[in-house]
Amino acid sequence: MPEFLQASIQVLLGIGLLFGGGELFVQGSVAMAVIFGIPQLVIGLTVVSLGTSAPELFVSLSSVLQGADALAVSNVVGSNIFNVMVVLGSSALVLPLRVESRLVRRDVPLMITISAAVWGMASAGRVTWQAGLALLLGLVINTVWEIRTAREQPDDSGSAEPEISDEANKGGLIPASVRLIAGISVLSIGSRVLVNGAVSAATLLGVSEAVIGLTIVSAGTSMPELITSLVAALRGRTDLAIGNVVGSCLLNLMLVLGGGAIAAAGNGLEVSPELIQDDLPVMLLTSLACMPIFWTKGRISRLEGGLLLGLYVLYLVDNVLPRTAMATWADEFRLVMLCAVIPIVMIVIFTQAVFYWRDNQNSPTTSIID
Repeated sequence: MPEFLQASIQVLLGIGLLFGGGELFVQGSVAMAVIFGIPQLVIGLTVVSLGTSAPELFVSLSSVLQGADALAVSNVVGSNIFNVMVVLGSSALVLPLRVESRLVRRDVPLMITISAAVWGMASAGRVTWQAGLALLLGLVINTVWEIRTAREQPDDSGSAEPEISDEANKGGLIPASVRLIAGISVLSIGSRVLVNGAVSAATLLGVSEAVIGLTIVSAGTSMPELITSLVAALRGRTDLAIGNVVGSCLLNLMLVLGGGAIAAAGNGLEVSPELIQDDLPVMLLTSLACMPIFWTKGRISRLEGGLLLGLYVLYLVDNVLPRTAMATWADEFRLVMLCAVIPIVMIVIFTQAVFYWRDNQNSPTTSIID
């Protein structure tokens, strides 16, 4: 079997195992939480959110243990870019997103702040274990804060979390434990298979591990978020569609990157100059793309969703073009992006925001979903 085909099969198999393992992990964790009497809101804010980010966590930890730091960091950066541009954009195309959730309005500025902080931490070329510890501590503080404030205003925040079935604990403690252990095992195996395949593919294609992590690996590990948000949008639960994206981005930055930096120990996670100069700024810009959630009181239209998807395609072209026969066009492509595409997108989003804001000012009452 050709080596590239073998690497491709490993990548696909790894993604499939991560998807199945993540589902088992969520089922087992939720069942055990229900059995032990943990409130549904707490389960939604912690266990379910962790379940959708479990693939990224296991892939990054496996990458660190195998010495592929670039893959660990690029997986986090690429997943956040994918979550905002593809997951949020696709959900908005299904149904224009409008949410009044206090959780989302508070978590979006937090996501922007943490994204900027991570860029600053990585600017020296490494995410140290001390920085990783600070990120994990921030996650603990944020989770406790979310649970306490959500309990104080349940009507406003509860709708942003998944519903937990009353039959989640069906079968008792032993089946729940088996699902949890099986999920962790499958996630571990899947992450190793995916990392091995990704590293092999990068070597055979002559590209860096960071490029593979930013594209194939990040898209594969973000499939649970994509499916969850699309299903939520189809059911009209736009709070959950947006909350899933924002919550996953925060977990990627604080839990996955923080845990990877601590697992690396010593000098921490090495960050390539390309990630610092190109992709971390893009991650921050995609976080800022969520600002219309404030300007339009939570409304993301189909036009804005389409723009996000289009920008992701351009981002992929920007990553792939320098490594093709048309590499000489890479600088011209970036110049067009900087001088034309980005200004046009910003003008469109700002114009949309102004129109929505004026409409909301003129209307005494507005519906949650248009």
